[in-house]
Amino acid sequence: MELREFAERILRSESLEAKLARAEEPLTDERPGDVWRPEQPVRSAELQFAPRRTAPSMPKLGAFKEAAKRAVAHHIMANHELQALEVMASVLVAFPDAPSEFRKGMVAIMGDEQRHTRMHLERAANLGLPFGSLRVNCYIWKKSQQFESVLDYLAGLPLVFEGANLDHTLEFADAFEQAGDLRSAALMRTIHRDEIQHVAFGMEWLRRLKSPDQSDWDAFQSHLKWPLRAEKARGEVFQREARRAAGMSEEFISQLELAGIADSDGDKQ
Repeated sequence: MELREFAERILRSESLEAKLARAEEPLTDERPGDVWRPEQPVRSAELQFAPRRTAPSMPKLGAFKEAAKRAVAHHIMANHELQALEVMASVLVAFPDAPSEFRKGMVAIMGDEQRHTRMHLERAANLGLPFGSLRVNCYIWKKSQQFESVLDYLAGLPLVFEGANLDHTLEFADAFEQAGDLRSAALMRTIHRDEIQHVAFGMEWLRRLKSPDQSDWDAFQSHLKWPLRAEKARGEVFQREARRAAGMSEEFISQLELAGIADSDGDKQ
């Protein structure tokens, strides 16, 4: 299967099953095609992006004792994972000249996103909420429309959205566990382990594609598109060990932990 064909299937298919179908082996990248910047992915009627502020918000973690609230959380996270998959597909068609090694590495990560989407939608359904029952937002997709290069993508999705998930996944796992939902807690811990590898992929390619005279931190900062910024790349409880496992340097981790916090002069970093 051609990599371009796989990416286009995800972006052009109305069927969720088609979007979540794994790439067929052997996978080749001999015909990357022309630049294509899709305005939005094709989706079935029940998964169309809702107008701003009309999709439900993530329930408070303290409300997870209610099965209905946990179902809403999984429904929202299924849409987050689906958006991430669609963004990755859009990167493959928007930047056909990117290194083939990077592009093939993306497909492996996209397989994880497909699996994560299924995990969340199946758990939501088991809790009484079939996927598509609620309106879904387009926040991740909309932010991706600002990516003008592969480096913009690396800074934005792997290092901000997935970077923040190094914290959020464990926060949700603890909340599910405290609510007595051990299946949902295990699901989040599985995704946490995958996110470490996704962030590691982002760090590796940031280093390989950035200017040699830029530090990792400067390259990361210079490719963030507002409102994405460094402080968005963390949750409430900062997981240093997960970031070490993802290949971040101690200096990068410390800068990330302090980003946006008032320094000794009272200014923002």
